[in-house]
Amino acid sequence: MIAHNAHSPISHRPASAGPRILLISPRGPLYRHRGGTWKKALRYPPLTLTTLAALVPKELNATVDLVDEGIAETDLDAEADLVGISAITGTAPRSYELAAHFCSRGIPVVLGGVHPTLLPEEAARHADSVVVGYAEDSWPQLLRDFMAGRMQPRYDQQPGLSLADRPFPCREMLGSRHFAIGHTIEATRACVHSCEFCVVPSAWGRKPFQHPVADVVADIRQMGAKRLLFLDLNLIADVAYAKELFTALIPLKIQWGGLATVGIVWDEELLDLCARSGCKGLLIGFETLNANALQETRKGFNLHTDYREVVRRLHERGIGIQGTFVFGFDSHDESVFAETAEFAIDACIDLPRYAVLTPFPGTPLFRRLKEEGRILSDDWSLYDGQHVVYQPQQLTPDALLRGTEWAWKKTYSYASIAKRLLGSRILLPLALAGNLGYRFYAHNLHKYYTCDWRLAISD
Repeated sequence: MIAHNAHSPISHRPASAGPRILLISPRGPLYRHRGGTWKKALRYPPLTLTTLAALVPKELNATVDLVDEGIAETDLDAEADLVGISAITGTAPRSYELAAHFCSRGIPVVLGGVHPTLLPEEAARHADSVVVGYAEDSWPQLLRDFMAGRMQPRYDQQPGLSLADRPFPCREMLGSRHFAIGHTIEATRACVHSCEFCVVPSAWGRKPFQHPVADVVADIRQMGAKRLLFLDLNLIADVAYAKELFTALIPLKIQWGGLATVGIVWDEELLDLCARSGCKGLLIGFETLNANALQETRKGFNLHTDYREVVRRLHERGIGIQGTFVFGFDSHDESVFAETAEFAIDACIDLPRYAVLTPFPGTPLFRRLKEEGRILSDDWSLYDGQHVVYQPQQLTPDALLRGTEWAWKKTYSYASIAKRLLGSRILLPLALAGNLGYRFYAHNLHKYYTCDWRLAISD
């Protein structure tokens, strides 16, 4: 493997090269400024590009170059026979910019990812081909068709998709030196719930997809990982599968983090297995303390849940919590910011995180707000959880934006950090580093409001 500096594409080139494929993950909302918001301490390696690289058919004998714009610059003069770009909504404008550039050089461009899956007709205006849905079968087929000179304008997720017996991601192509957590993995995809604001059911449906537990264990063993992060959207969506997975992880003696719902604490066997398997941290989507807002967003499974008890039960088992909250539901008024921040501090949540409600295109929330005439901007670069792109019900856009910033600063004052971490006593060194990173973010939010939403509103 050839070593590359941070501003070069990372390449895997066979001895006798076939077509050259350039895969790009465009810079996202937190990387609009060179160097990024986060430094190495708070980053982890994504799996999209390395998974796509692993799916390239071996018989094509292709060269695959990867560019993650979070850590590298795209060489606009790069040699390529085909360019593939994976886009989320916040990176769609940058994706289209890159696509236009490479198309102008006569290089065919493929767009895929969640945004093209949600808005394939829009994406098709910017690319030679669009991949809709999960790409395990359609991406290899596209590449074979491309080599045969018959690439189609659209490839949809194949029916009966299975994640069994898939090649492991080519993680070595991105390496780990840019990331604090060197190893990431995926056991499942999709989510069984249908929260109004979530892109997942709109893009991929509610059917869960699972790697066989034996494949997950084999991947961990071949990585040699002792600390890793599961990127699954809801690791406990299938409780039986989760219990099988956690049981299989126990002998590996690893430490891991992941995402789950509050439901994990109400199944004692599941929670105990989670702790015994080496779980040291979970991201929990609390979203809001307001019962009306939970009903509004179709997150009823959080209703009648004592969030303090959730925190207590996880902390009892040595599991730290990154608790996420969203501001801007129709039931929210000016009181929501102080109420939420005070709860996060008093409940000793290890790493609270706040976001502005974002009606991503293709979601029920977007459709509802569009019908109500409340969408203020279709500049997708603003759809990042940091900008107000719709008219709130009981708040002005400015009040929502400034209230969110206030909650960040309140939660990440030195006094609040000390109170939360001393009360939690979970993974203190790592939690302290994370809190100091978020404190920097909280006090620099104004620098990352890079698009003037006031102009968007006036338009």
